[in-house]
Amino acid sequence: MTSICIDGRDCPTRTNINLLQACLEAGANLPYFCWHPELGSVGACRQCAIKQFSGPDDRKGRIVMACMTPVSENAIISIDDPEARDFRAGVIEWMMVNHPHDCPVCEEGGECHLQDMTVMTGHNTRRYRFTKRTHRNQDLGPFVKHEMNRCIACYRCVRFYRDYAGGDDLAVFASHDNVYFGRAEDGTLQNAFSGNLVEICPTGVFTDKPFSTVYSRKWDMRGAPSVCVHCAVGCNTIVNAREETLRRVLNRYNTDINRYLLCDRGRFGHGFVNAPTRIRTPLRALDGQQVPVPMMDALTSFSRMVAKGQVMGIASSRAALETCFSLHALVGPQNFSTGQTRQEQECTELAYTLLTRHPGTLPTLHEMESADAVLVLGEDVCATAPRLGLSLRQSVRQTSFHMADAAKVPRWMDAAVRTLGSECLSALYVLTPAPTSLDDVAAEAIRATPDDIARLGFAIAHKIDPCAPAVPDLSQDDTQLATRIAHTLVTAQKPLVVSGMQYGSFALMQAAASIAAALAHATSEAGLSLVMPDCNSMGLAMMGGLSLETVLEQARAGRISTLIIAENDLTRHLSPSDVAALVASVPDIVVIDHTVTPLCQHASLVLPVAAFSECNGTLVNQEGRAQRFFQAVFPPAPIQAGWRWIQALARSLDPSTPHITGLTDWLDLDDVLAALGEAFPHLASAAKAAPGADYRMDGQKLRSQTYRASGRTVIRSFISVRDQSPPASPDTPFSSSMEGAYGQDMPSTLVPGYQVPAWNSAQALNRFQFEIGGPMRGGPSGIRLLSPAKHQDTAPHPYAYGADIPAPYVPQPDAVLVLPDIRLFGSEELSMFSPPIMARASAPTLGLPSSAMTSNRMVLHLEDGPHILPVEPLPDLPTGIALCAAHMAARAFRFPRMVRLEDLPDARERS
Repeated sequence: MTSICIDGRDCPTRTNINLLQACLEAGANLPYFCWHPELGSVGACRQCAIKQFSGPDDRKGRIVMACMTPVSENAIISIDDPEARDFRAGVIEWMMVNHPHDCPVCEEGGECHLQDMTVMTGHNTRRYRFTKRTHRNQDLGPFVKHEMNRCIACYRCVRFYRDYAGGDDLAVFASHDNVYFGRAEDGTLQNAFSGNLVEICPTGVFTDKPFSTVYSRKWDMRGAPSVCVHCAVGCNTIVNAREETLRRVLNRYNTDINRYLLCDRGRFGHGFVNAPTRIRTPLRALDGQQVPVPMMDALTSFSRMVAKGQVMGIASSRAALETCFSLHALVGPQNFSTGQTRQEQECTELAYTLLTRHPGTLPTLHEMESADAVLVLGEDVCATAPRLGLSLRQSVRQTSFHMADAAKVPRWMDAAVRTLGSECLSALYVLTPAPTSLDDVAAEAIRATPDDIARLGFAIAHKIDPCAPAVPDLSQDDTQLATRIAHTLVTAQKPLVVSGMQYGSFALMQAAASIAAALAHATSEAGLSLVMPDCNSMGLAMMGGLSLETVLEQARAGRISTLIIAENDLTRHLSPSDVAALVASVPDIVVIDHTVTPLCQHASLVLPVAAFSECNGTLVNQEGRAQRFFQAVFPPAPIQAGWRWIQALARSLDPSTPHITGLTDWLDLDDVLAALGEAFPHLASAAKAAPGADYRMDGQKLRSQTYRASGRTVIRSFISVRDQSPPASPDTPFSSSMEGAYGQDMPSTLVPGYQVPAWNSAQALNRFQFEIGGPMRGGPSGIRLLSPAKHQDTAPHPYAYGADIPAPYVPQPDAVLVLPDIRLFGSEELSMFSPPIMARASAPTLGLPSSAMTSNRMVLHLEDGPHILPVEPLPDLPTGIALCAAHMAARAFRFPRMVRLEDLPDARERS
């Protein structure tokens, strides 16, 4: 720490930052454009000019750019110096020369960083009276809207898109007044993080295209902190709603996870909430038709079903922890299913076990960015956990940072650091069956089958620690590769191993855990990360239950009379024949869901449940972090949270029914979590993921809308003009209006949006942090339920390595090994109900090695019959491997599996 003097005020600050950061952290209002906490400094806009003095006796000083000037001991600077103010005023004036007068119609209005900085600089009169330069806008696809005339040439967009996110289809063209930020030609932005341009851009050049169709001003929308439900990473979000419809999703800063950025699936995949496929009223099967019925009739029907015999419950890894637990309480542990196949369930439970046994660290996404050697073992993280993939992309910069440190170049000086590291080789190794988006920054990208990758992983573990089992019959090339990777990992200070469940391989995860454990003996910083498929896969793994195969066996044996399915589309897990057998064997099926699934047409009762934006709940992400999401939309009755529907079902039964004692007494979410902690002590800390419904700040509830100054006079303020009370939730500490408490020190879990005086854009986040880019003033968001095991060195090798080493894969002449082709757009269930995501999803194809292509279309013989698919050549795919688009061509096909493949006969080709 050091101290600087800002306009006569002594301010403590850090030594490794620039003066702009120091001023902002000290609470000073200093305008800026091109600088961004995640992108560093390039000094492009010249807006952050200040006066710096050489010492107490210096009365003249010199103009410097705060973002390009490092903090020095006892530095004396002035923001309010007249010369500095005039300099900044001149900069903003020529920036605004060509800017249109369209704030009233600009979708950035009211939350525009340019507006804030213009007001802060004092520029309020336009002297320019000549023709403005104009540009043609581009069609950039379904996510981002383009209005180039608003550009101030801050270069943030291309720096983020190309340098940070790795995209190559957005660039800057021409120069001077003709400078243009866009594509070489119209077309959809291909990078998985293109939607962040909406928040990165300080003006209205890039705006949210789906939001524009349902647009509302920031101050007219209700906000609530939430959690992304489209993968297991658990990115923090803010959901905005108006007139009880979800309007948009924004990034919510979490220093450990997503920080400033979201993937496009998380940002634009919320369309399912407002989709026509929503279930909005209870439905009952009458004469083969689904007929709307009142809530009481639905509950009466359920009580009659239960009287017939045994009730079984099927939960879901996309449902909240509270919904899963309430179903567990209703049916009892012996009748509770996780809603996963045996393979899926064993994979998630194995991941949970391996993470709890790991003797090293379980790094956060932010900590992964500082890993100096990374091994990705058999997982396309850019598709299954996109935000994790972006963190790994940043990890390859560690070598350039070390070079910058040696050259005494500050890490925040972005252009210089990138130039120093332009020739540095990264320490990222990607071992996957198919190409990934990380291949361009990897030191080596190796293609092999899952079993062969697992064998290589076990060999790496053995090279690091001879106590790990050796791999027999390893080729010389693989032995050399294992030695090379092992050496890189051992010599690293913060090695990281990443794997996951994409290919349903136990061996891959065991191999990854073995490598990480072997490294942990050499360095305690050795990290392990295992990717899970759904937003609550870890929470369900920590609860446990029966597999779907067990449910199917009991159904076929006639031991299930009523089956309750909570937020689970079984057709994504079971084959069509198994689904048909389940429907035929169970007399009554009750579906509790927010979106229509194929099982709804076979259900005796369908109950409408609230989506993530319409209720409150808890999710546990893949690193074991419990996080709370809150309600922004108040849907009409009878739509309600899943656990409340299950409680209503319990209340419709005889009070003496086993297992429902206590379930009917819950009053709010806090009661559910308290009961959860008693039933599952290892989940008890989930109640601490956020403050309870009784939390108050300054004696008030928290407001969920942006504060607006009232137009009413004080003398008439006692008159109520409200025609009806705003909706309220008993499960949260929020008021559903602009009335209530709000402040920079409020718990970070409860921040519904960012706004402070003079800062109305997303940049207001700086005021909610102790240090820019660091922890929030309101503490961490969520709570870790997992911590790695800490083994004592009393035994030479306390870790029990996995020894289930698979045999080498041998291609077969009459069959191929079909693996799932997980796609960012098209594979995840809920996002495919969102129109912009559907527009980005490509048609299902069959990926084959170029050498194996004999036709443009081929027949894949699956469990439910032959499927004709167009063929896509993948030159790097190993021989004997095929990629089938998961959940598109064969929705519940079990991967991996040997399948017969044949050319499409000529007659069928002609037809």
